[in-house]
Amino acid sequence: MSDGPHLLVVDDTRDVRDALRQYLQKQGHRVTTADSAQAARRELARAAIDLVILDVMMPGEDGLVLCRELRARGNLPIILLTAMAEETDRIVGLEMGADDYVTKPFAPRELLARIKAVLRRAQSLPHRPGAPATAGRVRFDRWLFDPGTRDLVDEEGVTVPLSTGEYLLLTALLRHPGLVLSRDQLLDLTRGREAQPFDRSVDNQVSRLRKKLERDPRNPLLIKTHWGGGYSFTGRVEPA
Repeated sequence: MSDGPHLLVVDDTRDVRDALRQYLQKQGHRVTTADSAQAARRELARAAIDLVILDVMMPGEDGLVLCRELRARGNLPIILLTAMAEETDRIVGLEMGADDYVTKPFAPRELLARIKAVLRRAQSLPHRPGAPATAGRVRFDRWLFDPGTRDLVDEEGVTVPLSTGEYLLLTALLRHPGLVLSRDQLLDLTRGREAQPFDRSVDNQVSRLRKKLERDPRNPLLIKTHWGGGYSFTGRVEPA
C-alpha cells in the first residue's frame, strides 16, 4: 500500500470514481471512494483523510452542503469537481470553503496538478488548534462576519459591502488568525490558478479592506504588515 497522501474521492458516478482511483493510485496516492455525502462521512470517520475530491452535482445531498459542513469542522483540503463553468458558480464553491475546483470534463493530469498545489498550500499554512473555521459566522473587534452571505456588519448593525476580492481576502485572513501569510500565499488562497507572478493586487486589496475594518487605517491593529513577509490578522476571532 502506498504511503502517499490519502485522498477521498466523492462522486455518484462509478466510472468516474474507478477511473480516478486507478489513476491517482498509480501516482502514489492512497485512494478511498464514496458515492454520496453520507458514504463520505462514514469514510471520514474511519480513516485520516488528507484531501477530499468532491463532486458538486450529486442526487440528494449535493457536494456544496458537505463542503460547507467539512469547512465548519476544520481545514481539511477540498477540491470540487463541477460541470458548472460560470464565474458565479466558481465563487459559490469558494465561498463554501473549497480550496480549488476542476471543471468537468477534465484531464486527470490537471486534477493531479491541483491536488499537489492544494496539498503544498495546506502544508505551508499549518492549522492552529482552536482557530475557528469561517463557514459559519464569526466576530472580531467590532464586526460580525457571515461568509455565507458575505455580510460584514458593524456594532451599530450597519452592513458594509465587500467586493469579491475583499471578501476572499478577509476569509483567508480569518481562517488563519495570527499566521504571517506571504503575498504569494494570499494570492494562492484568494485567486488560485488565476494568480500571476509579481501580482501586487494583494497590497491593493489589503489597503481597501483596512479602510473598511480599521478604526484608523493609517495605524492598523487588525491587519498587520510584516515587511518582507506579508500580512497577518491579529484580531481575536470567535464563533458568533
